Amino acid sequence: MSLDLIVNCTGSETRVALMDNGKLLELYIERERDRGYVGNVYKGKVVRVLPGMQAAFVDIGLERAAFLYVSDIVKSFVGNGESNSEEEEEESLPRANSRVSSDAHIEDFVQEGQEILVQVAKDPMGTKGARLTSHITLPGRYLVFMPTVDHVGISRRIDKEKERRRLREFVDTHKEEGTGYIVRTVCEGQPLKNLNADMEFLQRTWKNVLRNRDRHPAPVLLHQDLNLVLRAVRDLFTGDVNKLIVDSKEEYENVLTFVESFMPRIKGQVHHHASPEPIFDAYGVEVEINRALGRKVWLKSGGYLIIDQTEALTAIDVNTGKYTGSINLEETTLKINLEAIKEIVYQLRLRSIGGIIIIDLIDMEKEANREKVYRGLEEALREDKAKTNILKISRLGLVEMTRKRVREDLVKLLSEPCAYCEGKGYHKSRMTVAFEIFRQIKREVATSEGRNVYLTTQPSIADLLYGELYPDLADLEERLGRRVIITPAADYHIEQYVVQVR
Repeated sequence: MSLDLIVNCTGSETRVALMDNGKLLELYIERERDRGYVGNVYKGKVVRVLPGMQAAFVDIGLERAAFLYVSDIVKSFVGNGESNSEEEEEESLPRANSRVSSDAHIEDFVQEGQEILVQVAKDPMGTKGARLTSHITLPGRYLVFMPTVDHVGISRRIDKEKERRRLREFVDTHKEEGTGYIVRTVCEGQPLKNLNADMEFLQRTWKNVLRNRDRHPAPVLLHQDLNLVLRAVRDLFTGDVNKLIVDSKEEYENVLTFVESFMPRIKGQVHHHASPEPIFDAYGVEVEINRALGRKVWLKSGGYLIIDQTEALTAIDVNTGKYTGSINLEETTLKINLEAIKEIVYQLRLRSIGGIIIIDLIDMEKEANREKVYRGLEEALREDKAKTNILKISRLGLVEMTRKRVREDLVKLLSEPCAYCEGKGYHKSRMTVAFEIFRQIKREVATSEGRNVYLTTQPSIADLLYGELYPDLADLEERLGRRVIITPAADYHIEQYVVQVR
């Protein structure tokens, strides 16, 4: 892989693109007015406890109350004993013993009016408030500090046993009692002084959080995570990344300062884009973004995907399109499906689509071909960091899968429902509206004594009534004994009309 990080800063909007040989893999967007909250630590106040949901609503100062599930409460933090988690060591957070058991009750841990220390685990999405955890984690360049859990984990990607032992022994020796760390992948081969500096920085940050907690009443923000650019440097600038290019001189200087403090070895890989050509145009990112917003995605062979996102699930339909093949139908179908699954996985990652996903493949007769496509999908998903679960291809040619929601999906982030169709993606035809108007006129005439019918409607509907449907209109006037007077209204929606009899 030949990865590059491209950073575009435009006023209060920042965009970071992760590119692989000119292909956009991931896109991160942050706008100052709706900056994400994940990683922020708050002192919040419990405003409502819901035993039926085993959750509590917590006021942390946001527009909507955040929610805290009982499973996201750490025992040791609320004074119920210490954690002895011995889970598999991976670059994720320990779960089993550091959190309350499944039969615990939320009312045993929090009460209305109580002030608690929490961290945002998931940003608000749609109508849902932020999801909280009392399991605080403070990420650094090399380590993730867990002040409430006594646990040391090593990234699974560090596979050399000698290196794992070296890192574990150092962290075990230098960590404070009752606290824990996750050793990140970038630690491999690093001098121990870098880890020590990271530990000291994270411990100072945590002590500052505790001081602020004692000084301020809830709700209050105690610690805010880094901005998008510095988070990208911290989390994405791994050994696979060749360079980081920033188009903002100010942000470029900020990155250099950050790099000099925490990772001076990569300073030479940070570059400033001084060309007048917009940086995302220069690296072909804008084209990929526009493609990611489209409902139809063309495949190189001439086939295409249709991606429809709903509240409950995402449906992806695979079609042969302009590709007709050259051997037989089964081989054509197999080729399209194999190409489609690679593009589907790419689109899921790029668009950050999560939840339930249904893929409607082109039907294949041979079980061996279905198995080949399924294995291809499994292989493609190995590159995706988000957790996924997939089921075997059904006899109907459907793949059912889930993908963990890690952030707001790209379409929702960059677009909004059409004000004209109200997000349906369609509206009633002119002909349908015209016949609705005829029926409404009959209703109004039946209950009114007026001599004339006054209709206000959208101009294209008026044109239809005075044109193709004029014989129907004239027949209606004759049968009702009323004259219909039509007034076009340019500001009316195509489905909007008003009928009055007076």
